[in-house]
Amino acid sequence: MSLALLLFLLPLALILSSRSYSTSLTHFEEDIPLSQPILSPFPPSPYKVNATCITTTSSVTKNGWKEEILQRAKSEEAVKWVKAARRSIHEYPELAYEEIKTSRLVRDRLDEIEVGYRYPLARTGVVATIGTGRPPIVALRADMDALPIQELVEWKYKSKVEGKMHACGHDAHVAMLLGAARILKAREHLLKGTVKLLFQPAEEAGLGAKRMIEDGALEGVEAIFAAHVSIQDRSSVIGSRPGPLLAGCGFFKAVIQVANPDLTKVGTILAASTVVISLQNLVSREADPLDSQVVSVGMVNATDLRGMIPESAILGGTFRAFSNNSFYQLRQRIEEVIVTQSKVYGCDASVDFFEDESFYPPTVNDKFMYEHVKNVAVDLLGPGNYNEAPPVMGSEDFTFYSQVIPSAFYYIGVKNESVGSVHLVHSPYFMMDEDVLPVGAAFHAAIAERYLAENERAGS
Repeated sequence: MSLALLLFLLPLALILSSRSYSTSLTHFEEDIPLSQPILSPFPPSPYKVNATCITTTSSVTKNGWKEEILQRAKSEEAVKWVKAARRSIHEYPELAYEEIKTSRLVRDRLDEIEVGYRYPLARTGVVATIGTGRPPIVALRADMDALPIQELVEWKYKSKVEGKMHACGHDAHVAMLLGAARILKAREHLLKGTVKLLFQPAEEAGLGAKRMIEDGALEGVEAIFAAHVSIQDRSSVIGSRPGPLLAGCGFFKAVIQVANPDLTKVGTILAASTVVISLQNLVSREADPLDSQVVSVGMVNATDLRGMIPESAILGGTFRAFSNNSFYQLRQRIEEVIVTQSKVYGCDASVDFFEDESFYPPTVNDKFMYEHVKNVAVDLLGPGNYNEAPPVMGSEDFTFYSQVIPSAFYYIGVKNESVGSVHLVHSPYFMMDEDVLPVGAAFHAAIAERYLAENERAGS
């Protein structure tokens, strides 16, 4: 998921074209039925878990929860294990709903540490469970899909799949959540409830979070948290904010046609031109200047091979806003402008907002869940490793979880010039500082464990 405005172009091209992911879905359904066993495409982990690391007693409990969690995350064996997982996933990137190999690796690693799970959800998703099996139940989520980008970083674990790359850090998200599973399993006897770990497909395209919810991933869950790597902060710095964090993101495609083909076709070009200008005025003339909104028309097509004015014109674009009210109001006004302006010039218009494919309301952090993230970050990593993040116009399908239960989304900084971790996500040169992986694993584990401790139920 891109956290910068450059995200506009790639999803728009995917949606307004022939919907690139449809071929991938067909291949998935025909070639590898979910009813058949799937052999792991990855070699077994070269870093098998030492049985002494997963135990029902703690040798370092006396040092406190913070010290033990960090020690477990940063042990030589744990670091090798989590890096190996990330590198294997990075070498074999898979697009939305194609995450068969990635899902297989997740289940293999969960089997290694004897963590139970449910599979499949949302085609390739996995939900693991650790703890008492009783309330309270808290969830952590990692997205698994890659992007249709050719990797241009030359390194040992470069993508082996032509035209596909983990250019957004989802491979790291999965690895960190697996690392958290390992820590939580080792401390399972200390958990005051249940932790669910959601390994989700199709965040980039396909509304994977929505499908996970429909398949029961949030059953019994009362709060959920998720992270995204960020090049804006130095390595291992946690960033978040209360309230709106990520904008809602929608796309639209309008078809403007002559209402009566027997009449002159002068209306289509003029109607489309007027619509574009009017759409650009929605923000400048109607929006509160303190409420950030965007409407951008990125495509207009009204070509006629005979050089005549065509019977129809097509235009498409994206819109974004930080509040739910503004987001849905903007959607309504876009449709009204396109339909009514077209009628002025003798045309009919229809608008598709792709609400079943790529329609993301704003991501808004619950104030109490945000405070929990901030407090755990300061306690675990120190006040110097927490920043209040600014809101950005990027979007995330994590918003679907936040619409159902209280949630918080946070960033984990990966900026490190010494290892080339300086390029924005969705760049073919994106590279991340792997030293962040154990920190992310520890932070995930601490978020879940401390939530349960602070919300323990009597008799649970």
